[in-house]
Amino acid sequence: MSISIHSKTTPIQNDQAALNAAYQIADLALEQRNLRDQQRILPHYIIAQLAAKGLAAIRVPKKYGGAYVSNKTLSQIFRILAKADANVGQIPQNGFGVQNTIRLVGTEQQKQFVFAEILSGKFLANGGPERNTHDTQTISTVLEIKDGHYSVTGEKFYSTGSQFADWLAVKALHPEGHVVLVLVDRHAQGVEVLDDWHGFGQRTTSSGSVKLDHVQVNPLLVFDERPLTQQVSTRGAYSQLLQVAIDVGIAEAAFQDTLSTIRKARPIADANVERASQEPYTIQEVGKLDVLLSAAILLLEDAAAYLDELEALAQINEQQAAEASIRVAEAKIYAHHAALTISEKLLELGGSRSSLRQYNLDQHWRNARVHTLHDPVRWKYHALGNYYLNGVHPARHAWI
Repeated sequence: MSISIHSKTTPIQNDQAALNAAYQIADLALEQRNLRDQQRILPHYIIAQLAAKGLAAIRVPKKYGGAYVSNKTLSQIFRILAKADANVGQIPQNGFGVQNTIRLVGTEQQKQFVFAEILSGKFLANGGPERNTHDTQTISTVLEIKDGHYSVTGEKFYSTGSQFADWLAVKALHPEGHVVLVLVDRHAQGVEVLDDWHGFGQRTTSSGSVKLDHVQVNPLLVFDERPLTQQVSTRGAYSQLLQVAIDVGIAEAAFQDTLSTIRKARPIADANVERASQEPYTIQEVGKLDVLLSAAILLLEDAAAYLDELEALAQINEQQAAEASIRVAEAKIYAHHAALTISEKLLELGGSRSSLRQYNLDQHWRNARVHTLHDPVRWKYHALGNYYLNGVHPARHAWI
């Protein structure tokens, strides 16, 4: 099967240009956000604009024509997008993780092809884990090789962004028994993408099913993942950093709505004040929320800055990679609690009026609750305790 390489569009050249583009997409995403959430309208146009403006390509290495923005800038961009619409914030996340994997294990020829596709505006999404398996790492999807032809057969779920994709990243079992990452043409014969994600939060992320029926793939786009468990890298910390940034963005959106909602709310009669914003206990609660959110942002920025420090080095050791995962885990814990606590307090402090469907203020809690189910924080606490108490390094995978 032949694959044609599309001509490059003009890519984003630096961090500031990337931030400017993110604010433009955020403004677009904020429009009709409530309508999309309430009626499950997928943000096709917004994601198309995100790719067209080059935001999906901002971590393409400079060697291949990309800006390769800093981790600090990347995390800020995810915060900006998630604050505007948590769904739009989550949709490109897996694509960045896959790009990073390809950067680490791809051959020169593979990198040249994939990064050229991303720079040309093509959108890379996830053919996710599989349902009804022992755990999320168990795979039944298979790569078949017969007479020099490669094909993939299986069914995936949690395939975030699949409806918007040009390329789907799918994990499959190689005939020799190891796991490979395969890039599949979204429009190839045998690919079926279903909009069957019905979670109560993150409703428009297109995180449903991908069915693959003997889908022909190019051998060039088969990546051996075994080196990932052998080489020292910050792959896990990098992947988790984006999850943290999304949670922080949700928390920021909830905090902003908390302030505006309280200012419109009626005070409790016993408070003897004119406005709800003058109630002493409400003032105290908002102060607590501000501290929680500020701590989450600072921990995220600290973790991103440390990743940038490590990327400036020619090589890192196991201790540095472990430290990166630990810092991101600490940030993830605070972001988790900030998103859930602030979005819940929004409803409590806003009063009965805040529960009216027309305001859709519950979206923040729903989005926070669903997104924070990724990589549960109970295992983050375990990783922190084991690291500081016993000197045990976190496992080498994308979930820590």
